[in-house]
Amino acid sequence: MNLLLEIENVLEKKGSDFELSKLFKQYIKEYKESLPELFTKNQGKDFLVRHTKKLDSIIELMYKTVLRRAFGNYLPMRSSIPIAIIALGSYGREQLCVHSDIDLLIVYQDVEGYNSELIIEKLFYLALDAGMKLGHRVHEVDDLFKASIQDITIKTSLMESRFITGSPFTWHATQRELGKIRLHEQKEFLLAKIEEAQKRRKKYPTSMQPNIKESVGGLRDAHLIYWVAKTIYGINSIKELSGTVFSDEEYKEFRIALELLYRVRSALHLIANKQEDRLLLEYIPQVSKLLGFKDQKKLAGKVLEAGWRINNFTQIFVKKMVRPYIYDAKHIASFKRNRLKKGFYQYNARLYASFKLPQQKISDLLQLLLDLEDKDYRFDAGFLHQFTVAKVSHPLSEKTYFLIKKLFTKAHIASFLKLFYDAGILPKIFPNFRKVMHLPQFDGYHHYPVDIHSIKCVQALENITEPFLQNLFDTLSEEEKLILKIVVFFHDSGKGRRQDHSEVGAKLVVQFAKHIHLNEEQTKRAVTLVRQHILMSSVAFKENIHNEKTLYKFMSKVGDAKNLQLLYILTYADISGVGGDIYNAFNAKLLHDLYLSALEIAQNTGRITDAKKRLLIEARVRNLDEFKELPSLLQKKVLTIESNLFFFKHAPQDIISIAKIAKETKEYSFRVKNINSLSIEIYRRIPLNIGYLLATLAHLNVASMEIFTLFDDIKYFKIEFIQNVDSNVLVEIQDTIDNAFDMSKEVKLKKIHIKREEIAIDCEHSMTHAELTIHTANQIGLLAYVMHKFEELHINIITAKIHSSKYKVRDSFLMEKQNNICNNVEKIYELLSENTK
Repeated sequence: MNLLLEIENVLEKKGSDFELSKLFKQYIKEYKESLPELFTKNQGKDFLVRHTKKLDSIIELMYKTVLRRAFGNYLPMRSSIPIAIIALGSYGREQLCVHSDIDLLIVYQDVEGYNSELIIEKLFYLALDAGMKLGHRVHEVDDLFKASIQDITIKTSLMESRFITGSPFTWHATQRELGKIRLHEQKEFLLAKIEEAQKRRKKYPTSMQPNIKESVGGLRDAHLIYWVAKTIYGINSIKELSGTVFSDEEYKEFRIALELLYRVRSALHLIANKQEDRLLLEYIPQVSKLLGFKDQKKLAGKVLEAGWRINNFTQIFVKKMVRPYIYDAKHIASFKRNRLKKGFYQYNARLYASFKLPQQKISDLLQLLLDLEDKDYRFDAGFLHQFTVAKVSHPLSEKTYFLIKKLFTKAHIASFLKLFYDAGILPKIFPNFRKVMHLPQFDGYHHYPVDIHSIKCVQALENITEPFLQNLFDTLSEEEKLILKIVVFFHDSGKGRRQDHSEVGAKLVVQFAKHIHLNEEQTKRAVTLVRQHILMSSVAFKENIHNEKTLYKFMSKVGDAKNLQLLYILTYADISGVGGDIYNAFNAKLLHDLYLSALEIAQNTGRITDAKKRLLIEARVRNLDEFKELPSLLQKKVLTIESNLFFFKHAPQDIISIAKIAKETKEYSFRVKNINSLSIEIYRRIPLNIGYLLATLAHLNVASMEIFTLFDDIKYFKIEFIQNVDSNVLVEIQDTIDNAFDMSKEVKLKKIHIKREEIAIDCEHSMTHAELTIHTANQIGLLAYVMHKFEELHINIITAKIHSSKYKVRDSFLMEKQNNICNNVEKIYELLSENTK
């Protein structure tokens, strides 16, 4: 399309504004359609600059067209028309992404005879009608300063001004105002921008699906260092500071990281066909292909590494530039009193260092940390810089390993580990971390890459929120705490290899144990814990933890009671370090129950049968005052409840509480709790439409379900969910439970697909129970469907354990051996998998 020729034709024929906007709209559409091809040839900053220049030419042509319409054949020189069209924001920096808003500033001078306001209005209408996404400001030159001091956002955008077209005289007048704006209240502006950045970084922390623009280490951090440098030095590019504020090599590494983020962000906009700055999991395959990465995980890792690099560079050099502006003489005395050594200071649990210090040896820096009072610290940019440039020789010396071991004996080292990560020396101090640095974990479970997850786990260990676990930790010897902290930090260091990461991690921890001179027993314990670090959560969440066979198998891998204690605390730290609400009250109870049941076995050399275990629990129930206060008939009924599992799964006090409510139940009763997570307890003498109940609540994630026959034909149901619900939803849930006692109620079940090979039935589970497991795709309404099928077969389910991730479920159901079910196994397989045929 020859746009110039088409415009001339419309102008000669005195065509309408609509015709002109239509021409520009078509031209812009064709240009946008060509962008994917342009991107394959020119990526990164080059692509953004080319895109920016193209838009410059379109806006310039629009302005020229408007002037032609306004002045006809008497068009004055453009320099004499007192209007300047200026790019702002990313457009001003020549970093405009495909679907970002085009920020314009139009500055004018009110000169008689030019009708500037009408020209500006016509230009905006033309651009908007042509489909351009404009963000715009219009100011007279003399109003710019006043506008800038009213809003920090306006001042920031004005700092990124770039002349596109119009009067150079008006632009020069604008530049004079911009110079005044830059120099006005510099300190206040710099502090405000830093505070703004801190809030943003809290809102968008490092994650495996980063916001390329807003996250820690994103483009906004790069913008921050530009704004600071522009304010202080008046530069147009931070490259101008290379060799003075920072070294050429530091700038080069920063620029390489920035280039990757430019490429990824542009790719996201092109793929999503909208303004999309999040590197979501679903976009990674296409982004990888577009950028030429064969390995999708490698792309994600490179993006995380780039974010780390930009974060490190920005943190250090923003502070280095700003420090003279925040200097306060009244703090000098305090700093002198808290001097650690020459150039290093501690003040209010924050560590500082001069930027003028020479490069330090890592052993000297580690000794400095060891000499500190044992507590959590925060670190100034100068201190971070010293660790970033620290001299780390390989192989590490005996002295360095000695200091590292001593570091692990401190109660608080998570902040130090995060310092090593931020400084980029974590894999230098701990070589077995080289493979897991910036390694993403796209498993639908972990929220962080391996390196950050490992640090989060240590942080969780140092801040245990469960009183029972804290008491367990407090009983450990200093030697055991050392082993535990090492294992918590190293448990996932074996990832990033083809082999089982637990086995690789166990080998790596042996190497580390040799370097820090752990004895054979300590090393053996550390190896067992790393090798079995996922065992406890796997058994607690996926298996029947009240089954004797399960417990003995579990303890055969754990070893002894001390390993069990350490593994329990390790599991807590590991799950807590995952992120989100993965560690919750429900998970905590399962782990606690498994620990107590396994501990009973570990402490008894003789084999405990179910019958013996039942007798032990009955004895505890009898000894309670609450039990003795019950009527003798109710006491007898409680102790004759047939199910051993009922006694194994409930604390003695809970058994009595359940019995009391059951005795008072006429037809049915229920309790709904919604504290940490939603749970429903139902007592019923009359039939319950369990299929209807579960189908109606299918939008909620079920964690577990248990069904027990108590006494006097009363059945007890307990359904626990993963999350809690809004208080206004509780009324609806209560109504649903009431309606579930109407056996005529039906809800159309969702179509569920279970393959035959995804079902397993173990009729040898015990003398009285069979176990059915389903390992299939996660589907809404799965539990309701399965329970409905069990009802059709008249199978009595005692308990159900639900374990689900984002994509998979592993559900297990304990069934009473009634109605000849073990002779009808084929019928169960057929009925559950019938939708798959």
